Amino acid sequence: MAYIKAISYYLPSRVVSNEELVAEFPEWTVDKIASKVGVDERHVAASDETATDMAIKAAEKLFEGRSDIQKESVDFVILCTQSPDYILPTSACIVQSRLGLRTDIGAFDFNLGCSGYVYGLAIAKGLVVGGIARCVLLLTAETYNKHLHPRDKGNRTIFGDAATATIISNEGFAEIKDFVLGTDGTGAENLIVKSGAMRFPNRSEEVSFDENGNPHSADYLYMNGAEIFSFTQQNVPKVVKETLLKNNIEQDDIDLYVFHQANKYMLNFLRKKLKIAEDKFFVNMAKVGNTVSNSIPIALCDAKQQGVLRGNVLLSGFGVGYSWGGVMLHIK
Repeated sequence: MAYIKAISYYLPSRVVSNEELVAEFPEWTVDKIASKVGVDERHVAASDETATDMAIKAAEKLFEGRSDIQKESVDFVILCTQSPDYILPTSACIVQSRLGLRTDIGAFDFNLGCSGYVYGLAIAKGLVVGGIARCVLLLTAETYNKHLHPRDKGNRTIFGDAATATIISNEGFAEIKDFVLGTDGTGAENLIVKSGAMRFPNRSEEVSFDENGNPHSADYLYMNGAEIFSFTQQNVPKVVKETLLKNNIEQDDIDLYVFHQANKYMLNFLRKKLKIAEDKFFVNMAKVGNTVSNSIPIALCDAKQQGVLRGNVLLSGFGVGYSWGGVMLHIK
């Protein structure tokens, strides 16, 4: 068996409020932003602050004041990010060095977005159950705001930057049960940054604007909101039902649902479609926004602090790829 032993997270110091965005985009109102996406403010990484920097801070926070979690016990590091410091080397190797972890350990990055934490738990559980590692440090870190065009008011209202650190081992407060994972790469172009890697290595340096003033460029994140919503409403209910079936548990026996914190409208739609009671559906994006792979662990950490993380907890991540996943946790 494998368990989550501890979770922590780090948020950049710069906070961008709705009022600040309205000052940049006066055609928007604070009420319109808050009611539509459910975000009042979001944290944004400094220009010289990277995902690796933030992952290290989240990990250091995890180790502080914990006698039961020692750096020396970590024997594998996994970092989920879509905003690495370099094309190579892997950022996890840099984390190992800067955290002063042992050198006889495994370390690698994996590139996933909003499903990343669920996938990371699957990898970590496999390492522990397979006897390959005894104490896995799972990190998520994103600076999505660095992928956004300054005039992209829609995405700038949604996304926040963050990092999280989770310890997975053979003991802890949450047993990691069975997974359901899915992939459909036909939706790749609906959430994408095209330039900067090997397919299109050079920046285009070209930007066009649609009739609503929204920028379009291969150099910045493009999101087809309508297609992403369609994918979500078709696939998330399925993965929830499949996760329940895989874990041999009824929906009424779930004590808390923790979904990727995409936006208020989408979460409300999914909750109603799945007929989930509001008091069993955790939402905490108002002060942090959509933090991509960080959203589920931040929610878990906050739910634990609020005393509502108990019993059977169903996690579901979904987004860029397309990629999705579900898993059941049982809280001791």
